[in-house]
Amino acid sequence: MRLLLNTQAYLLTTKELIMSAFSSLSEFRALLAAMPSIDQNAMSGAQERNGQLTKPPGALGRLEELAIWYGGWRGTDRPRLGKRQVIVFAGNHGVTAQGVSAFPAEVTVQMVANFEHGGAAVNQLSRVAGAEMSVHALDLDRPTADFTKGAAMSEAEVVAALNTGWDAVDSDTELLVVGEMGIGNTTSAAAIATALFGGDASEWTGRGTGVDDTGLSNKTRVVSEGAALHASDDALEILRCLGGRELAAMAGAIASARAKRIPVIMDGFICTAAAACLAQAQDGALDHVVAGHLSQEGAHGKLLAALDKTPLLSLDMRLGEGSGATLAINILVAAVECHSGMATFAEAGVAAG
Repeated sequence: MRLLLNTQAYLLTTKELIMSAFSSLSEFRALLAAMPSIDQNAMSGAQERNGQLTKPPGALGRLEELAIWYGGWRGTDRPRLGKRQVIVFAGNHGVTAQGVSAFPAEVTVQMVANFEHGGAAVNQLSRVAGAEMSVHALDLDRPTADFTKGAAMSEAEVVAALNTGWDAVDSDTELLVVGEMGIGNTTSAAAIATALFGGDASEWTGRGTGVDDTGLSNKTRVVSEGAALHASDDALEILRCLGGRELAAMAGAIASARAKRIPVIMDGFICTAAAACLAQAQDGALDHVVAGHLSQEGAHGKLLAALDKTPLLSLDMRLGEGSGATLAINILVAAVECHSGMATFAEAGVAAG
């Protein structure tokens, strides 16, 4: 069923949102405006329960905040964290013709095969976290256009990628992580960040796969040219003109999770740039999202600050693939288990302070 949406924001039921299809950026924008909010009653109940657990107030630090936040999105004051889904999206970028990466574009295809055979870091981290992992390759034989010469994607192409992400999220998932693979995509992410938040391209451009100083200078030039060419106040247009299919798919998956009230752990710089397009398109679009880690890609901290997100981990990781966020699943599971599994003072027969 396809819902025809106008630009006036109104709330749809969760079932209607899940079933929604969109065929244009304007329809996707209308869906973002109609998304559900956190369940305040469940959140209040979780806060009340947290105050009764056998520990001093605040003794578990951010674990307490995480459990309350998670319960609010899942609609219960005593949540359990069941199915965990990790989705890696892969895409190729025409801007690699500008020499912005230390690796050839063929690596994207090769890494997809590695994911499928269980050989990547994110495969191991998913297994440790008890998560189901899948990979979606988006038209790898058809790279996006070089964004220094024109828009990376047509509207039909970016909408198709958004839909791929939207449809990839299972309705019975209880926690989502999205990751990416795409040679050249740190260039795309840096251009998006520059276009969204301003400043000099050098503030947002890092070494990515390890370019040398000459390569970094060239990459910064490319980011600057792309951001200038596609300057816009429309965040979804910025995603279309400067993004890649895998970035758009991540954005679509994060939006789909919101429609299904599934909390999301956000990965590094590239994932955050994709998510930032949602945040700039609709206030509160990332309320169901926490930052999994601080990437070593230089501008990630600046981008997280712009979104008012505090990372759970800082381990000098810069792999991508959803690896940092997948590792952080274990933190959220621990938070929820403590919140829902601990006894209250009354249950334990312990005198409250």
